[in-house]
Amino acid sequence: MPELGIVTTLSGGGRTVLNLLDRIEQGRLDARILLAIANRTCAGIERLAARGLEVDLVPWTKETTPEDFAARVCPRIEATGARLVCHCGFLRMLRIPEAWKNRVMNIHPALLPAYGGKGMYGARVHAAVLAAGEKQSGCTVHFSNNEYDAGPIIVQRRVPVLPEDTPESLAARVFEQECEAYPEAVQLFAEGRISVEQGKVVITP
Repeated sequence: MPELGIVTTLSGGGRTVLNLLDRIEQGRLDARILLAIANRTCAGIERLAARGLEVDLVPWTKETTPEDFAARVCPRIEATGARLVCHCGFLRMLRIPEAWKNRVMNIHPALLPAYGGKGMYGARVHAAVLAAGEKQSGCTVHFSNNEYDAGPIIVQRRVPVLPEDTPESLAARVFEQECEAYPEAVQLFAEGRISVEQGKVVITP
């Protein structure tokens, strides 16, 4: 099977992209990052460029709509020949055309469908989990659709919520699992082992 070409998107520090890149360079993920797209100036741009990745800045302004953004971004993605898009801490809505259905992944720092939706990201998620008194949390890799944090779930990993946790300590524990879950999901896609049947992911052994 040809090497899986992916495009990553980001809005922040780029840690999730770098984790994927590390796995690729270690020979543990059969993929290649063809392009990274950032929607705003962020620390991740320099970090990824320093690792040799091509990074495009496609600014999102107050006037930008999801449709406008897709019109600018999708041709760039198509031009790379990528088969998969991986949102990596991407905080904007990218309208997904029908041709890209079940070809766009996202990772969320909670056990979806709980603690998802517009405005639920980063420390906000972990604070909400703690405020609710949950005993466990985790992360979810899913196919994106045109709703926030929706779409078929591919991989979930769980962590305990400890009595002394803060949003920061819980975030660190969840991120450790994100670093395992996302490469796992991408590798399953690279191996052609993921299908979606009646809105649910089926993984071939």
